[in-house]
Amino acid sequence: MKTDIEIAQEAVIQPIVDVAATIGLEENDIELHGKYKAKLSMDLYEKIKDKPNGKLILVTSINPTPAGEGKSTTTVGLGQALNRIGKKAIIALREPSLGPSFGIKGGAAGGGYSQVIPMEDINLHFTGDFHAITSAHNLLSAMLDNHLHQGNELQIDPRKILWKRVIDLNDRALRNIVVGLGGPVQGVPREDGFDITVASEVMAILCLADNLMDLKERISRIVVAYTYDNQPVTAADLKAAGAMALLLKDAIKPNLVQTLENTPAIIHGGPFANIAHGCNSVMATKMALKMSDYTVTEAGFGADLGAEKFFNIKCRLSGLKPDATVIVATVRALKMHGGVNRQELKTENIAALEQGFENLAKHIENVKQFEVPLVVAINRFPTDTEAELDKVAELCRLHGVEVALSEVWSKGGEGGVELAEKIVQLTENRQSYFHTLYSDCLSLKEKIDIIATRIYGADGVDYSPNAKKQIKELEQQGHRRLPICMAKTQSSLSDDPLKIGRPTNFRLNVREIRASIGAGFIVVLTGQMLTMPGLPKVPSAVNMDIDAKGKITGLF
Repeated sequence: MKTDIEIAQEAVIQPIVDVAATIGLEENDIELHGKYKAKLSMDLYEKIKDKPNGKLILVTSINPTPAGEGKSTTTVGLGQALNRIGKKAIIALREPSLGPSFGIKGGAAGGGYSQVIPMEDINLHFTGDFHAITSAHNLLSAMLDNHLHQGNELQIDPRKILWKRVIDLNDRALRNIVVGLGGPVQGVPREDGFDITVASEVMAILCLADNLMDLKERISRIVVAYTYDNQPVTAADLKAAGAMALLLKDAIKPNLVQTLENTPAIIHGGPFANIAHGCNSVMATKMALKMSDYTVTEAGFGADLGAEKFFNIKCRLSGLKPDATVIVATVRALKMHGGVNRQELKTENIAALEQGFENLAKHIENVKQFEVPLVVAINRFPTDTEAELDKVAELCRLHGVEVALSEVWSKGGEGGVELAEKIVQLTENRQSYFHTLYSDCLSLKEKIDIIATRIYGADGVDYSPNAKKQIKELEQQGHRRLPICMAKTQSSLSDDPLKIGRPTNFRLNVREIRASIGAGFIVVLTGQMLTMPGLPKVPSAVNMDIDAKGKITGLF
């Protein structure tokens, strides 16, 4: 069996100018980054904004397991399949982070014969967007510490600094650090730390901004610290917004690449869904909708995180309205949710499958709460038996949803034709009555409670004393109307990664509240969720290499 990178390296890749031409783009609409990558011009949306929108399809999944679900692969395969049946489709994805690429999770370029290419570039530095975001974020950190060193005119309390530094790697040693050591000329000593770049508020801002000026305005509202008399200090107060926006002037432009079957793919932004809002940029999605019959996008991890945030944050703040949702599941993953260990997944086990199906059932119920038509895609593995596949299909129909077998990993677009046809049928015959799950006017606690009880299935929410204080202060500062961005484990519907399947009789534990005022939401940290991951015992990086001719191996 060929690896993903071997398949990608054998692909017949078209010049990106030719791919751009298939969706009506001209020379002035793109900025080339080599032969196979391009940035979309910031003037493009003004040029196409009056065109009607195509259909917006969200791909999400059950809670992820080590057995694999294939959400990004299904997204790519569905886009290819829609083009195969005569529809003009564009894929809109997030950019991969270097952290998981060199850690354990892998990239986000799809897999098998449903990948976006050039895969090596996309999973590594790509067009430099993440580096620009890292630099902009850390410029604000440097200007903050310099302000302290130069006399602290704003009277910032060093004990109340919220703004950490970031790096796009998994490095647990940087979670908690001390800066400013070495004497008076080295700065003011204080506690600090690093988050991973994809958790940066700058990343969220880039993905939610409508244009460069909106980006700059949002950056100016970032709250970095509080004064001795507990007043917020912003990036505007530090006069950092202009320089930060300058560093992001190219990163804000969406990236155009292609799939193995030369379907156009717009890849832009990359916030994680377990610690951020998990969706690609609003600009990329809006541009794709104007140039296609169908835009296929994804949101990170399971529907309890990615889909919930896509609906309640991205759609709320952008005005986007999804026409259909695909929930991806595998027999293997459902059996793991039913208690089967990884070594026994090849053995047929209908009882465990039925028990694990409860996880999928909850995600089906959740999407239905938003009144968006949906279909379940069963991502087929070679070890799946016919009896197991039939059982999943039967259970899906008992829950009133369409189901399609997907073989896009092994067959590319051809393996997704059934899914594509069901999506077309669904969007043509059923209306989406999409709405968000909670109103802006509710209190922050009421919004958190709705997500915890209605999406996760919790009995209620327990707050740490610090979280209670932070909520009270944020509401007093006028931030009550902002939506909620939950930071929660992706492995479970609860905040405990060991509670697989469909947990019951649990309460959600909220330990900290962070305000992302520039992005326009409130981050709620639950359980033991960390915003700087660590590397596993054997990182993926140890198996990666490059030879004298520049050929990369071991990437995936």
